[in-house]
Amino acid sequence: MPPTTLAPGSNALSGRYLTFAERENIALHKAQGLGSREIARRLGRAPSTISREVRRNAATRSGGLEYRATTAQWHAERAARRPRPAKLTLNPALRTYVHDRLSGSLVASSGLPIPGPTVPWKGRRRGGRQDRRWSAAWSPQQIARRLQLDFPDDNTMWISHEAIYQALYIEGRGALPRELTANLRTGRALRVPRARRNRPGKTFVVPEVMLKERPTEAINREIPGHWEGDLILGLDSSAIGTLVERTTRFTVLFHLPRMIDHGLEARVKNGPALSGHGAEAVREAIARSFKGIPEQLRRSLTWDQGAEMSQHVQLQLETGMGIYFCDPQSPWQRGTNENTNGLLRQYFPKGTDLSLHSADDLATVAATLNARPRKVLSWYTPNEVFERALHAIRAVGATTG
Repeated sequence: MPPTTLAPGSNALSGRYLTFAERENIALHKAQGLGSREIARRLGRAPSTISREVRRNAATRSGGLEYRATTAQWHAERAARRPRPAKLTLNPALRTYVHDRLSGSLVASSGLPIPGPTVPWKGRRRGGRQDRRWSAAWSPQQIARRLQLDFPDDNTMWISHEAIYQALYIEGRGALPRELTANLRTGRALRVPRARRNRPGKTFVVPEVMLKERPTEAINREIPGHWEGDLILGLDSSAIGTLVERTTRFTVLFHLPRMIDHGLEARVKNGPALSGHGAEAVREAIARSFKGIPEQLRRSLTWDQGAEMSQHVQLQLETGMGIYFCDPQSPWQRGTNENTNGLLRQYFPKGTDLSLHSADDLATVAATLNARPRKVLSWYTPNEVFERALHAIRAVGATTG
């Protein structure tokens, strides 16, 4: 219950906050029947400030929302008291949910956890070209938004992403162990000067397969089935192939093991690509990756002008997909795939040997990435959206059949 008199020693507030005098004016104008916009105009405040003040700080004991200045001031002063106990400290269930999604281990399809590299916590930011911890690694924003989907009727299980960051970084609000910061994504973006885009492209790229010839339906992402692909490279020419569906952000990783003679013989010009990511190996791996995907979700594939795609004509015959190429030095034309590659670098950092990871490891990482809620998907996961597309295809097939 609010006190009959206000605290005499209250500190003066900045102009951002409503004063007691302004609250008295709001109560008077509300009694006169004025609306929020008119009150805001008379007080020189934003209409949203007035409507929010009336909604938050009104007296409710009468069963309605009656606005009184003394009650509103008491509510405001109580809400402004600091320090406030951290929500993660008071709610063990919420703390466990957040902790598990920041640090949860990767789990293979067999149900066994995959620990990944052993990386000790050093109490400082990681350096470049080093192994990183493998974990579920949801971002604080992904966690905060997914909580609203998982607990739509329980706002005690809601928290802002900023509160999660504060729990990790700010001393005194440490409901989460500081070493969980090692699971956050903190990569850098290194831009390539756009002047380089004028360099000549590869001879196997003809005007008919340039990006501008790709169907217009791929641009607005309304129809699933248009993919982007690339290789991420590691130490000693090791590589992993990545495929991302533009609409659903569903990710597929394909294994590119080195050939047996790699490192034992000198490289022969125009000979086989012993590193495992030559044109033939990449073509075969992509064709295998798309084998289990319905034809309706294999509409096009966009790639950069890397030599590994020199057999694109045969790949098109094998998969039935249109193959298209970006302009030279234009990674932003495959922005979905570039963004995904940045996420994958959390598991496969630059300067590490990517050949050490098995096909099962890659499948587990892809499954982990596809199980993360994404902002661009309204906080649904790529798995959920891709499954929705598959269900729509089956429904059409059942109707026409």
